[in-house]
Amino acid sequence: MRGTLSMLLLAAAAIGCNSNKSQAPVVAAPVQGAAATPAEAAGLSITGKVLERIDASPYCYLRLKTAQGEVWAAVPEAKVEKGAEVTVAGAMIMKDFESKTLKRTFAEVYFGNLAPAGGAAPAGEAAPALAPNPHGQPGAAPVPVGKVEKATGADARTVAEVWSQKGGLNGKSVSVRGTVVKYSPGIMGKNWIHLQDGSGDAKAGTHDLTVTTQDAAAKGDTITVKGVLRTDKDFGSGYTYAVLVEDAKVAKK
Repeated sequence: MRGTLSMLLLAAAAIGCNSNKSQAPVVAAPVQGAAATPAEAAGLSITGKVLERIDASPYCYLRLKTAQGEVWAAVPEAKVEKGAEVTVAGAMIMKDFESKTLKRTFAEVYFGNLAPAGGAAPAGEAAPALAPNPHGQPGAAPVPVGKVEKATGADARTVAEVWSQKGGLNGKSVSVRGTVVKYSPGIMGKNWIHLQDGSGDAKAGTHDLTVTTQDAAAKGDTITVKGVLRTDKDFGSGYTYAVLVEDAKVAKK
C-alpha cells in the first residue's frame, strides 16, 4: 500500500458498500511459506475518514482519506456516515475493477470488512493501518481446535497432509474435515474459510488451510470441505497462496 497503495487487504467484521463486477473478482492474502487468507484473515488494515459513500447493494463503496492518501474501499452494506473514522480490515485489492451497476471502473478498490466501532482492527488483525499480516493467518478471538477426525474417501487428507503432498495434489480434488477458525462471507463473490484439524505445524503455517466456497459456515463449526487444490495461486501484486482449496462444497459434519 506504500506509494501507489497497490498492496492487499482482507476481512473481519461485516459491514459495507455495494459493488458491481464485470467478472467475479478474486481475493488474495499474502503468503510467505504459510497459509494465506482473504480474505481475512489476513491482509492489511486501512484506517481513514469517510469522504464519500456510494451504495450499490450488497456492498457500499467508501472513499477514504488516509495518512497515505485517498483510497476506495468496498465493504458489505452498513450505515457509514460521511466524516466517520473507519477501519477496513483484511481487505484485498482489485485493480481496474468495473462496477456495472455504477457504470464505473475503479483503478484500485480494496474489498474487506469494517472493523468494530471505534476504528480499531480486531485483535490479531494487521495494525497499525496499512501494516501487513505476513501470513494472512486468522486473527481475533482464537477458536480452540482439538484433534479432528479425518474425512473419509480416496481424496481425504488432513490439513498437514495437504501441505506435505501439495505438489502431487495440485489440480486434484481433496476432502478435508476440520474446525472453522475464521469465516469471511461475501468477499468478492466468495466465502472464505480458514480450516484447522489439529495437524500441522503452527510455526510453519502448515496447520491452517484456506478454502473458498459459495456455501455458508460459521466460526467454530466442524465441517468437511471438498474442492480442488491449487498451489502457488497468484492473484497479482506479488501475492500468492501457497495452498488454496477452491470452489469447495461444505458438509456440516
